[in-house]
Amino acid sequence: MKDITSSVYNFEDLIQGNFLYVDKTEYVWQLIRPAKEMYFLSRPRRFGKSLTVSTLKAVFEGKKELFKGLAVYDKPYDWKPYPVIHLDLNGFDFSSLAAVKSSLIRLMKETAVYHNVTLTETSPDNMFREIISTLSQQQNVVILLDEYDKPILNNIGKAESSDVLTCMKSFYSVIKAFESKLRFAFITGVSKFCHVSLFSDLNNLTDISMDARYATMFGYTQEELEANFGDRISALAGEQDIVAYKAKIKDWYNGYRFEENAKTVYNPVSLAQFFESSGKFNNYWFSTGTPSFLMELTKQKEFDFETALKEPVPQVTFNAFEIDNIDPLTLLLQTGYVTIKGTEERFGQTWYYLDFPNTEVTTAFSAYILNSYAGKTQTEGVRFVAEFATSLLNNDLKKLRKTMEVFFAGIPYDVHKKQESNFQGIFFSIFRLLGVYVEAESTTNDGRIDAVVQTPKAIYIFEFKLDNDPTALEQIKEKEYFKKYLLDKRDICIVGVNFDSVKGNLMGWEDEKVEK
Repeated sequence: MKDITSSVYNFEDLIQGNFLYVDKTEYVWQLIRPAKEMYFLSRPRRFGKSLTVSTLKAVFEGKKELFKGLAVYDKPYDWKPYPVIHLDLNGFDFSSLAAVKSSLIRLMKETAVYHNVTLTETSPDNMFREIISTLSQQQNVVILLDEYDKPILNNIGKAESSDVLTCMKSFYSVIKAFESKLRFAFITGVSKFCHVSLFSDLNNLTDISMDARYATMFGYTQEELEANFGDRISALAGEQDIVAYKAKIKDWYNGYRFEENAKTVYNPVSLAQFFESSGKFNNYWFSTGTPSFLMELTKQKEFDFETALKEPVPQVTFNAFEIDNIDPLTLLLQTGYVTIKGTEERFGQTWYYLDFPNTEVTTAFSAYILNSYAGKTQTEGVRFVAEFATSLLNNDLKKLRKTMEVFFAGIPYDVHKKQESNFQGIFFSIFRLLGVYVEAESTTNDGRIDAVVQTPKAIYIFEFKLDNDPTALEQIKEKEYFKKYLLDKRDICIVGVNFDSVKGNLMGWEDEKVEK
């Protein structure tokens, strides 16, 4: 049985190290079949982009022996070696405009050394131009560009962001200038927000980010999981019900969909670390990076998570956008924190329902929202929600009220914003996390901060109001939020809660049991 690794991203090292490789080379074959092609593809971080780039590099360097037993090995391909310019922007400092320029120069020098090219130019774009010009004298060139958007992502919200964008556009425009000298180009990164401005001259760059033919090229389908990891799953399940165990793995790590009709896929890094950790269910993918810039953006834009994940969005949500007009939902989608869950037809066009892909992302991202909006550490936030869930499962509203009082009283004063959107963010994350701890439905109702929690014993309907608005409980009664549950045999409890938006304290609480 081959070893599993979550830390080797080089195809040649993976094969020679006898690590398990889930064969994705049929997709590689489809990419390289045309005599000349240039692709763009965006995928969330740690989804196998770097491994795919290194796989393409091995193909174009003619290393056929590495592919024995894989789909591409027996394809009608001549395995002719090409000079490959592999630009991996990972591991470089892009924290400022000066750092961007310095890192690009260093990258060009390293590339020149690798190809034995003597450089006479000193600016990054001219050095890039000189390398391509030299290598293309005898053979067309292959360009593989990994994490192209890292310099821009690292400068979101900074004063120099526009200058960084200009610098990168100048650098990448070299690719267009040598288009006739290229055999193949593959450009990949997390986001599409700078695709238009950075590659505006590359009008023949084929965007396959939502192409149905490549929707499962990154990540593992259920069939690939069963075929490649079936023995390991059976060993980990032990005496447990194997069907239920597989369902739990799927709930935690599957759920990503990159085209509306495509199969969902597992996050490959999460799965690898799950197996490396002897089957411990944990937030592996999320622990590798924090969405702090996303949290700042959502607060700045007063982003309503609940409405955004309840209402369908049009196709334009998936489009590229500019650095000075960033849509939080589009960035959440491109970075993998939300994904396609369903579609419907409206006005002759496809509209998309989005949501968190799985339990791993739901729990971790909701904890980060609490951290950002309530000033709570992830541990404090998760502990509070667990106590909240325990109180509801025990039908103990007195304990629940005390738990909420302590939680809100502990929110730092400087975190408070006298805005309903701040409280919406807090309650959205609370009830999303509750859905993990309480098996029955736990959700907000209509895009506001009123909510419903269903447990095996009871149904709880909450309405939250700010400041001196005493109508929380009366609103539940007046609008009869409980009406659709009246035929249910469980108890129905309605709860009205008031909060001081300045101090953040719970300032009023009323609860009643609905008589049937």
